Amino acid sequence: MSSQNVNGSCLCGKVTYRFSESIGIFQYCHCERCRKFTGSAHAANIFVKPENFEWATGQELIGRYELPEAKYFATCFCKNCGSSLPWLIQSGKTVVVPAGTLDDDPGIKPTQNIFCAFDAAWYVPANELKSFDGLPVKD
Repeated sequence: MSSQNVNGSCLCGKVTYRFSESIGIFQYCHCERCRKFTGSAHAANIFVKPENFEWATGQELIGRYELPEAKYFATCFCKNCGSSLPWLIQSGKTVVVPAGTLDDDPGIKPTQNIFCAFDAAWYVPANELKSFDGLPVKD
């Protein structure tokens, strides 16, 4: 990935951020914690060094939740719209960026799935489903 800034934001646009490069990890996490905070089958996360990340606007609107028994896990969210936002892991060594909040192409693609043993019982990989460019047309 180049050192060009990658921008991201929440749904309402009041919180924005940017980072200059990732540490080369972009993965899907299927653990129960990631499923719960994303409301989806998995989280799509990019890892960034804290010194390469900065909040651009709306930092006062950021909420944070730390699961007391978790060594690394936390979540951040916009207090206005509820969108997931990047969060600094509890050790302070990595910022986890939810890829769904990106406004730009990060120049990196996912390379792995982790915690697949914890897939939701209803999970079906996207490539096994019908695909439509927009809403499907009713017959």
